[in-house]
Amino acid sequence: MIQRRTVGIVGTGNVGTAAAYAMFNQSLASEILLLDQDSRRAEGEAMDLMHGQQLVGGITCRAVDYPALSEAQIIVLSAGASQKSPDETRLDLLQRNADIFREIIIQLDKHAPDAILVVATNPVDVLTYISQELSNRPGRRIIGTGTLLDTARFRALLGRHYGVDPRSVHAYILGEHGDSEVPIWSNATIGGQNIYERTVLGKEWEPETMQSIFEQARDAAYEIIDRKGHTDTAIGVVIARIVRAVLEDQQNVLPVSTRPDGAYGIDDVCLSIPCVVGLEGVEKRVDPELSDEEQEALQASAEALYESRRGLHVEP
Repeated sequence: MIQRRTVGIVGTGNVGTAAAYAMFNQSLASEILLLDQDSRRAEGEAMDLMHGQQLVGGITCRAVDYPALSEAQIIVLSAGASQKSPDETRLDLLQRNADIFREIIIQLDKHAPDAILVVATNPVDVLTYISQELSNRPGRRIIGTGTLLDTARFRALLGRHYGVDPRSVHAYILGEHGDSEVPIWSNATIGGQNIYERTVLGKEWEPETMQSIFEQARDAAYEIIDRKGHTDTAIGVVIARIVRAVLEDQQNVLPVSTRPDGAYGIDDVCLSIPCVVGLEGVEKRVDPELSDEEQEALQASAEALYESRRGLHVEP
């Protein structure tokens, strides 16, 4: 018997819809279930995708309520509130999103207690932590998209600089998905050759150029939002990548948001470190050796995340 693969998406705004489209186009699932507070929006997105079914194969997409998510092996959380006004503080917005996630987690623990959860709503690291605090499922089964997108941008820019396919670049951005994230230059390689302070493929190491490449990756979302108002397509592909790793038990090493559990002297926070992702979610952590400077920067990133949730009220 061929096993059906069912994916749920809670929140069909720009990001949730982009994730559904990426998974639909890649034929990742047998069925994609869409849930949104605005049920008509979810219905419309499901109808729109289904009109492409003849071109991608027999993938079903439908709008559902929470009980139907019991069928899902993996559920993407892309719901969240947007800023009400320029006067609303970051903490007020975060508190509203924490309250939204509390209600979502209650429903998912009731109807889909065994599903892997992928958190995509920003601030993703704090909301991943909150989800782990609120849910009864093991923390390893709640994954934040973290710096996977930042790392993809980083590798794309480095590939362009060195004139190689980005898939041949191995370099990570770790820590917070945000301003305090950390480029890991000490382990960055192309074809097994370290690029830090070396000449590779005729390109000398130029600190200012490399810092500019990192800053372009870090600040890309701001630039995109300035031009189109939001980001969605690339994070949709990132979500699909994590979903594939889980559904196909690929055991891929991906920089996703999880708890370091004391690694690098960091605890009680979620941030991105390279993890083995498979059928059980985060199955192992890699914990690469970092330079002293990188480890200090990662600890500072953790401190920024501690600070960002100061004053937040989270109760199961």
